[in-house]
Amino acid sequence: MGRVYNFSAGPAVLPEEVLKEAAKEMLDYKGCGMSVMEMSHRSKVYDTIIKEAEQDLRDIMNIPDNYKVLFLQGGASLQFAMIPMNLMKNKKAAYIVTGQWAKKAYQEAQIYGEAIKVASSEDKTFSYIPDCSDLDIPEDADYVYICENNTIYGTKYKTLPNTKGKTLVADVSSCFLSEPVDVSKYGVIYGGVQKNIGPAGVVIAIIREDLITEDVLPGTPTMMKYKTHADADSLYNTPPCYGIYICGKVFQWIKKMGGLQAMKELNEKKAKILYDYLDESSLFKGTVVPKDRSLMNVPFVTGDAELDAKFVKEAKQAGFENLKGHRTVGGMRASIYNAMPVEGVEKLVEFMKKFEAENC
Repeated sequence: MGRVYNFSAGPAVLPEEVLKEAAKEMLDYKGCGMSVMEMSHRSKVYDTIIKEAEQDLRDIMNIPDNYKVLFLQGGASLQFAMIPMNLMKNKKAAYIVTGQWAKKAYQEAQIYGEAIKVASSEDKTFSYIPDCSDLDIPEDADYVYICENNTIYGTKYKTLPNTKGKTLVADVSSCFLSEPVDVSKYGVIYGGVQKNIGPAGVVIAIIREDLITEDVLPGTPTMMKYKTHADADSLYNTPPCYGIYICGKVFQWIKKMGGLQAMKELNEKKAKILYDYLDESSLFKGTVVPKDRSLMNVPFVTGDAELDAKFVKEAKQAGFENLKGHRTVGGMRASIYNAMPVEGVEKLVEFMKKFEAENC
């Protein structure tokens, strides 16, 4: 069996040339006689790998010099606690809840202080992004938190919230490196890499330096302090070495592809193919308000649970993997991250048209 079209929400599809290059270097990385999986994170060879990865990411995202790039562990979910531990000086923060992950972050923050839900789209199963132009943000809030692209529900902020001068913290796990971004608008921009950048096990956090201090909540473990990792250049303890190495290869691939503007154009092209079909189909329909649609995650339904199940089953037999939607939405979801080729989306739409003809 050849490679399938993998529409998984994460761990997700990676660029084929990155996988081939990694396979070639598996037993002997650049003549050092061992695999990156086997080498010390304190070695000169590995130091070059992690430093080059960071520099490439800085180049791609145009990260200002007063921001630290940290390669961390624990998944994006650990950041739900690390953020309040490190940033909740006044013990108060504003949360905009637009999906499962923002909700979990909001619930976690309540352990550490007063988390205030200033907006939510839960009333309509998170199928839209609320108007965030004039929110009631407390004067003494330490930060405003968003999940910028909602993997499960397929929504994306097209305009960042008006934070009334407060620090913006954003989880960008599922839209990381999918389009250009102005890092200076955020205090913290972070995400798990397993959707658009690399294998599971690495989180990248880009944090403005003034937010990295010793002044953290009492009882914050050493490993949960941003300062610990910033001071040690992400090498305080053994990092997920191989995962970071693959991320570095993906950064180089993005550079080669023409950077984030090229990625955005490619992603818009792919999303348009799928959304255009959903808008004209009499069987399938998208679940998201059109103006808030994600370029990365596209949920859709037939309106009939049995038909949805039949579609997922037949799609799998035809080589389209991981199209089953999240249990909270049902139906289907196609995640079309950077590494999904245009051809994959075209073939999926072709298959959907065939299925529609046979089942209408």
